[in-house]
Amino acid sequence: MASEVVLLDFWPSPFGMRARLALAEKGVTYEYKEEDLSNKSELLLQMNPVHKKIPVLVHNNKPVSESLNVVEYIDEVWNNNNLLLPSDPYQRAQARFWADYVDTKLFESANRLWKTKGAEQEEAKKDFIERLKVMEEQLGDNPYFGGDTFGFVDVAFFPFYPWFYAFEIAGNFKVEELCPNIIEWAKRCLLRDSVKTLPDQNQVYEFYLKLKKMLGID
Repeated sequence: MASEVVLLDFWPSPFGMRARLALAEKGVTYEYKEEDLSNKSELLLQMNPVHKKIPVLVHNNKPVSESLNVVEYIDEVWNNNNLLLPSDPYQRAQARFWADYVDTKLFESANRLWKTKGAEQEEAKKDFIERLKVMEEQLGDNPYFGGDTFGFVDVAFFPFYPWFYAFEIAGNFKVEELCPNIIEWAKRCLLRDSVKTLPDQNQVYEFYLKLKKMLGID
């Protein structure tokens, strides 16, 4: 029943998109609760009292927070199809490493890219592009980061793709010119029914403009 699984989320969040993508891959029916992050619900504060952030997956009244942790939980609980993490221990460790790379390296530089100006922004753009190229090298000639199958790293990374256009506008560059294989990978992902449930680049860009205005970023 949908009432057994609840997702507390905010629609443009790439971290929330991870949870939605994993749930869609598994075919899990759930109740979606949109959060106003400027006025967080009592449920969110109750379910994630430490970080007070989305996403939070509530399964049978028990909360699971932190997006990669949520994706792993979904993969383990609904393990009858479309396994996201490899069964091989080494490959599983590698998948976790690259998912963490997206969080700690790629997201960090992307966050600086759109919030800064001048020399600081140029440095952030340089870092972002270099880290994208590392991901492209890791992808290689494979259809997905999981090899022939859509997996954990794809779920971790793809939700940043709807933000690419905003990053490109902020930094005045084109990802496709610099990392064409990443764009080809993204196009393959976009054909998946699970991915079609996520917002597109234009929707995210409109939100990005509103967010910049709200934060007073020119």
